[in-house]
Amino acid sequence: MIEKNYQPADIEARMSRLWEDAGAFKAGRAERREATPFTIVIPPPNVTGSLHMGHALNNTLQDILCRFERMRGRDVLWQPGTDHAGIATQMVVERQLMERQEPGRRDLGRAKFLERVWRWKAESGGIIVNQLKRLGASCDWSRERFTMDEGLSRAVVKVFVELHRQGLIYKDKRLVNWDPKLLTAISDLEVQQTEVKGSLWYLRYPIEGKTFSPDDPKSFIVVATTRPETMLGDAAVAVHPDDERYRDLVGKHVILPLVGRRIPIVADEYSDPEKGSGAVKVTPAHDFNDFEVGRRHNLPQISVLDREASLTLVDNEDYLRGLPEGSAELAAELNGLDRFAARKTIVARMEDFGFLERIEPNTHMVPHGDRSGVVIEPYLTDQWYVDAKTLAQPAMAAVRSGTTSFVPKNWEKTYFDWMENIQPWCVSRQLWWGHQIPAWYGPDGRVFVAETEEEAVGHALGYYVEQEVITPEQGREMALDRNKREGFITRDEDVLDTWFSSALWPFSTLGWPDETPEVKRYYPTNVLVTGFDIIFFWVARMMMMGIHFMKEAPFSTVYIHALVRDEKGAKMSKSKGNVIDPLHLIDEYGADALRFTLAAMAAQGRDIKLAASRVEGYRNFATKLWNACRFAEMNACAAPSDLEPAKTTQTLNRWIAHETARATREVTEAIEAYRFNDAAGAIYRFVWNVYCDWYLELAKPVLMGEEGEAKAETRATVAWARDEILKLLHPFMPFITEELWAVTAKRDSLLALAAWPRQAKGLTPEQVALMAAASPIEPVPAIALPMLDTAEFSDSAAEAEIGWVVDLVTAIRSVRAEMNIPPATLTALVLSGASAETKERAPRWSDVVKRMARLSDISFAGQAPEGSVQLLVRGEVASLPLKGVIDLSAEKVRLDKELAKAEADIKRVDAKLANEKFVANAPEEVVEEEKEKREAAVARKAKILEAMERLKSVAS
Repeated sequence: MIEKNYQPADIEARMSRLWEDAGAFKAGRAERREATPFTIVIPPPNVTGSLHMGHALNNTLQDILCRFERMRGRDVLWQPGTDHAGIATQMVVERQLMERQEPGRRDLGRAKFLERVWRWKAESGGIIVNQLKRLGASCDWSRERFTMDEGLSRAVVKVFVELHRQGLIYKDKRLVNWDPKLLTAISDLEVQQTEVKGSLWYLRYPIEGKTFSPDDPKSFIVVATTRPETMLGDAAVAVHPDDERYRDLVGKHVILPLVGRRIPIVADEYSDPEKGSGAVKVTPAHDFNDFEVGRRHNLPQISVLDREASLTLVDNEDYLRGLPEGSAELAAELNGLDRFAARKTIVARMEDFGFLERIEPNTHMVPHGDRSGVVIEPYLTDQWYVDAKTLAQPAMAAVRSGTTSFVPKNWEKTYFDWMENIQPWCVSRQLWWGHQIPAWYGPDGRVFVAETEEEAVGHALGYYVEQEVITPEQGREMALDRNKREGFITRDEDVLDTWFSSALWPFSTLGWPDETPEVKRYYPTNVLVTGFDIIFFWVARMMMMGIHFMKEAPFSTVYIHALVRDEKGAKMSKSKGNVIDPLHLIDEYGADALRFTLAAMAAQGRDIKLAASRVEGYRNFATKLWNACRFAEMNACAAPSDLEPAKTTQTLNRWIAHETARATREVTEAIEAYRFNDAAGAIYRFVWNVYCDWYLELAKPVLMGEEGEAKAETRATVAWARDEILKLLHPFMPFITEELWAVTAKRDSLLALAAWPRQAKGLTPEQVALMAAASPIEPVPAIALPMLDTAEFSDSAAEAEIGWVVDLVTAIRSVRAEMNIPPATLTALVLSGASAETKERAPRWSDVVKRMARLSDISFAGQAPEGSVQLLVRGEVASLPLKGVIDLSAEKVRLDKELAKAEADIKRVDAKLANEKFVANAPEEVVEEEKEKREAAVARKAKILEAMERLKSVAS
């Protein structure tokens, strides 16, 4: 029995338990072992994370695909798991230690600290997993993995060692994004570009051989910089080779102010003649672009900042090399100053000596650490790198050949743009939480990379015995006694970037490096659903690692979903206070309503503008479905097991079978093409408009009439169509559909495991039984079955009959709304020059049409009467005589006012969009909102003009 009110919270908790108890989402179920696999790996959320709107969208779309394919008979594995989130997790535990006034990380030491991290994970980590279950994610939770679990850790070590042996992992001194607060290198994804109102300092660099004078422009060259503190590490001044102003200076030198270092003037296209003075300082150790300029011109790399972004000049050989006498005094004075304090001191000194030409206000983007919030420093340091350029070649070839394709396809360009210009991938992090790099250093710094310490010791002892650093006897003793080799080799303290372990996710989660049955069955996966922001960090790296180690691309399709923004189109952020919490929406409206909202708005390539009102609207949709099912139950509608809609006799019932077929086709094709919004739109229109508003309404007279074959057939068809709706809607709204599936009839199985809508036409009971037992993926070899999907059923005659009623009533309602006719006012309808078919059809539906369209009478005439509005319905004219029904002059005044308002709105927006300053300075979402206002006003104007034309026809 269906409860009177729809209560999502009660339903969702019960359905989750039902699925879990039944093991509904387990891969490799007995009845699916011969079915074709369908595999998705979840983008592993951070173990520290909680569900945000991006997660909600991403996992809703994955779940739609998984439930859809599961119902189509596939052996679905949706592989879940979480990422260890190196920086985030270490910060959480360090903060916890501080709040509890316990010893800090360094006081505890590495081993004890890692014990605390594992304890935190056991107690508090993985909250997001339960939140994903609340969303309805149908993962195989029995297979949940963690990037730091034993199996994945073994895979990570093996990959590192193999790549090192192949020369694809190496150590190098390069610039990295350095976080001076967390004291570690971080990835580009962990860097946030923030707009800052700063300054642009114009500095005078004296030309060698000329007497410097602030009043003599020929005695110096002016460079512009936003970071004066790095000038101490300048190695050159660069000018554009085509810049006439500096052509004669190329090859000459300047004397670095304050420092006294002699540095060359070089020609390089990096310098932009249109920016600043056209000349730029080149500091290879403190700027990524300068680093490349330095390599092109073989410039020294002079690092003047330490790990904490303070000046380090004393005993800095690179800085002091070649400086004139007296330079040590400046080094001693500035040494140890924080970079921003040093900036003030250096600028003041430059001004004192006449080297500061001017200062201009300058708004520019400055990189900040997303975790620490401090300004990120390009920092020259030794790190481990992956030769991404080599690994990228087969990964690009896989996309070019179509082995892997992006949806939408335009994201392939983004992929190629990055891959074709890919830089070495820095994979080391100066943290304790993570996969410690399997590299050990000997007493002379030689590195030994191995899967285990024992293996590394063996390599090291063999090497040092051969080099006669130790005797063979010492080597044997060390091999047998750990105490005797203590300190002989030491392990690299760094850990690997979390993206390194995540790159192995599609195969490491299946048990690789072991040759497990899961690896053989479920790799490669079918589709990856992810956001555009990690195409570089995760998608590309999975492609590289998957092809290199598995010899196959890890997925055939990469679906890139859009960004969820607020209702005005602004990106959600805590600082703006516009973050929408999906859990709050679930609490208020239910998970089904949120899921359907996200799916309905997930148009390819278009960001989602989310408002709570949209979620509320789809909660109303769920209520509509609930009430429709209650209506069917109250009218004793039940589908017998042998019902064949194709054999129904009532036109109305054949029509709903026809419309169900069309909806099934639309939903199926849209999901297959990853057009989630089209699929959601198709099922929404079918449920609300076709089934509820038309079919049930048209069926009421039969259901409330006398008992008989027509009533029995209609009852059965109402229930059949309801069941097909529950199947089609299940991937989008799993909780409510599973509940209704359970309470509307006695079922032997869960809806989650039911077959996707299909229908047998003209089959024997034996054939039907055979088809039901067969996998819908593989053909049945025994007989050639004339089996049709529900989508293949069609009845044009029924559609013509009922479609005429629907279109006629819809057209009349539209005119009544346009003409502002009150609901209580009944109007007449004249069918002008009607065909014989219409004359035969109209009496059958006269009562229904009059009731639904608010008509007083339906009649026939050779031509439309004067003073009537004429409607074209399926090629025939239907007329509404409105003279005397409405006040024509008052209606004209109203429409004139509406037209003037619409035109004023268009004019106002056009004026804004024509203002170049507004378009350039206004936030993107504000400009977009104005464009949408214009579109709405233009559409409104078109409707008003249409209504005015109708009014003219009445008045004439």
